[in-house]
Amino acid sequence: MAENKRDYYEVLGVSKTATDDEIKHAYRKLAKKYHPDANPDNKKEAEAKFKEVTEAYEVLSDKQKRQMYDQFGTADPSSFGGAGRPGGSYYSYTGGGFNGFDFGDLGGFGDIFSSMFGGGFGGRSTRNPNAPRQGANIQTNIEITFEESFLGVQKEINLSRNEECTTCHGNGCKPGTSPETCSTCHGTGQVTQTISSFLGQMQTSRTCSSCGGRGKVIKDPCPDCRGKGKIRKNVKITVKIPEGVDEGQTVVLRGQGESGTNGGPQGDLYIVVHIKRHSIYSRKGDHVLCDIPITFTQATLGAELEIPLVDGTKEKYKIPEGTQTGTKFTIRSKGFKNPNGSWRGDFVFTVVVQTPKKLSAEQRNLLMELAKTMNEQPPVKKRGLFG
Repeated sequence: MAENKRDYYEVLGVSKTATDDEIKHAYRKLAKKYHPDANPDNKKEAEAKFKEVTEAYEVLSDKQKRQMYDQFGTADPSSFGGAGRPGGSYYSYTGGGFNGFDFGDLGGFGDIFSSMFGGGFGGRSTRNPNAPRQGANIQTNIEITFEESFLGVQKEINLSRNEECTTCHGNGCKPGTSPETCSTCHGTGQVTQTISSFLGQMQTSRTCSSCGGRGKVIKDPCPDCRGKGKIRKNVKITVKIPEGVDEGQTVVLRGQGESGTNGGPQGDLYIVVHIKRHSIYSRKGDHVLCDIPITFTQATLGAELEIPLVDGTKEKYKIPEGTQTGTKFTIRSKGFKNPNGSWRGDFVFTVVVQTPKKLSAEQRNLLMELAKTMNEQPPVKKRGLFG
């Protein structure tokens, strides 16, 4: 492979013949498991794993990228032909017999030299400092009701993000002027330094301190963005939350993140969904759970109940006579829609028999007569544990 990374199929825990649905299901499961908000005690490691599974999914979920990855071991066209890591420093040896050798193929060996001399062994070429670069991703949270998670909802969220300055169109210069090539690095964004070591004379490539690696210098900065090329703005974004979304799941809006650099595309927006607790309903998988109170006579004689569903409708359900408290009944396909398919979970309700606390004289007499006909006896009192 062009980069020392784990196999994407291994990252998602799927086979190389996995279907699109299997890949999507594996990603959702792992993204939920490793989301930083779900791992407050181990946030840094969880964030790294979250980015890893997201990167794997972005490649394997795209037909063309997956085909390229299966054939060449990478989905990045710039990795072909021996190109090094984007943006990495490089070394050219002039005295130790290593001239032209690519240490990027030796894995961790390049990292050892990096710690010694402050550079990196990524290959023979460096990234163009003025090449287009994608903007950073943004993560935010949204809270919705139980009913909204069941039915799906469209929400408007307020967001603060960096956007391209409309005055200078992102180049950071005062209107009518343009950036100049850095005289220190001559536009490369890097400066070369010769170091003597036990291997001989080495040339290291470092980020230019004069231009900060941009390769260009702004002498007359834009008055609005002060040379940054970007301005912080508050924006309103409409997001569609799909029906069946669960607590902690993430909705991704492509191209709604931070503004790119040098004409690069915008990053993505990751919206983590949180669901308010409901006073009646709860969720288990794709099933809706609910307690339904019934009377003593309904439990004894049986009854036809009207069960209130999450979507506001009611479903008639007949329970048999002699129903005991705690008995569960199921209404098929009235639960949550599965996010990965078209099927639905069930609506499972548990009946709870309510005993009346206050009775009229007539009601008391009727129950006493009923008790006589049933020859009821008080329960036998068992002896205590130490009797």
